[in-house]
Amino acid sequence: MSDLFGANDPSAEPDALFEAPREPEPEDEPQVRRQPVAAGGANAPLAARMRPASLDEVVGQQHLLEPGAPLRRLVEGSGAASVVLYGPPGTGKTTLASLISGATGRRFEALSALSAGVKDVRAVIDLARRRLTHGEQTVLFIDEVHRFSKTQQDALLAAVENRIVLLVAATTENPSFSVVAPLLSRSLVLQLQPLGPDDIRALLERARTDARGLAGAVEIDDDALDHLVRLAGGDARRALTALEASADTALAVSGGDAAVIDLATVESSIDEAAVRYDRDGDQHFDVASAFIKSLRGSDVDAALHYLARMIVAGEDPRFIARRLMIQASEEVGMADPTALQTAVAAAQVVQQVGMPEAQLALAQATIHIATAPKSGAVTAALGAAIADVKAGRAGPVPAHLRDGHYQGAQKLGNAIGYKFPHAHPDGVLAQQYAPDELVGVDYYEPTGRGVERELSARLPKLRRIVRGER
Repeated sequence: MSDLFGANDPSAEPDALFEAPREPEPEDEPQVRRQPVAAGGANAPLAARMRPASLDEVVGQQHLLEPGAPLRRLVEGSGAASVVLYGPPGTGKTTLASLISGATGRRFEALSALSAGVKDVRAVIDLARRRLTHGEQTVLFIDEVHRFSKTQQDALLAAVENRIVLLVAATTENPSFSVVAPLLSRSLVLQLQPLGPDDIRALLERARTDARGLAGAVEIDDDALDHLVRLAGGDARRALTALEASADTALAVSGGDAAVIDLATVESSIDEAAVRYDRDGDQHFDVASAFIKSLRGSDVDAALHYLARMIVAGEDPRFIARRLMIQASEEVGMADPTALQTAVAAAQVVQQVGMPEAQLALAQATIHIATAPKSGAVTAALGAAIADVKAGRAGPVPAHLRDGHYQGAQKLGNAIGYKFPHAHPDGVLAQQYAPDELVGVDYYEPTGRGVERELSARLPKLRRIVRGER
């Protein structure tokens, strides 16, 4: 199961932390435990070597980097607000923190919530306070801040409020749920988006040609490039790690001749076959259609197969979640009302946790819907009601049901004679609710499957009571 989440995949490592060059610190400064800093030399991973050295090299996140935007002002050295950078892995959180640290000569300290404690936080704050006396500002970067306890986060409050440190905190989880409210109120929360296909493509081409990267040592054909883009899933680090592995294979095979990365090279290097799936083409619609029909047909294994094809091909998980929510009502409905709850919960996991972990929630919803008793009664009932409305069968609302809360309503006869069901021992009583011409019309016809088996026995009794037929 660890492979499912990339635990054995070097592309899934936490953001490497870069420390801006600085002068040796005075001997009397407190010793602070800092994160190891990834080297940028020739032996460093390609993703580390290609980390943007300036704002011009940053791809994506244009909504945060346009002129005058808070993040751009920070990177350019004119902003002074602490920020929480919220977004999936490989979208540039550490890169932006590194760029902020270099602005106007700020000193940079990096801590990871995985290993740092309150003592480490306070040591950095003490160091930053001493530097302020010499006119130096300190940027404190905290990776995975959501892993800090409430006590650890509270230890930052005074320093952030008094600008002893400029906090740049990174998290892959929604900070509304994982960061304490006082710290959020003292910081700007900026959401980073997964990189788009064009962003990943530009990043790969730069890494292939740039002297810091592969320096043009390999060529890459279009199919291989498209596959690398799909594999990345919006994660720049994953894309560069896959490119580096593919380049190593191509160079080893070429034996000194011109090295070319083709689709087979990528597949053999990453051990992941290319899925023939164009998110804007026929494959998208064919696989999605097969997924929907497998759910409807209660073939859980086929449904999981098509789900896997969409996930591996890099389909937008929000699209999958939307289809599941629709299917829960359209194909299951009241035969198992909890199917919709499961589908909605899966969509929330997609939004708040993201991939790859959210794929388990999508699979759970897929299994629930595929194995649930099926009923199209909700779809049929709504369709029949809409057809009547469109046909003009929408008479006046009965007077006793109209709004009676405004002055003069009773003079118009509104809300007079309405009977309150909760005042009746059974909670249901005889009363006209439908317009005159629709009295006695039945739209909803439950099946005998699942929960609707009970409804099919109860509903006729309710209708007889409401219509005064008993």
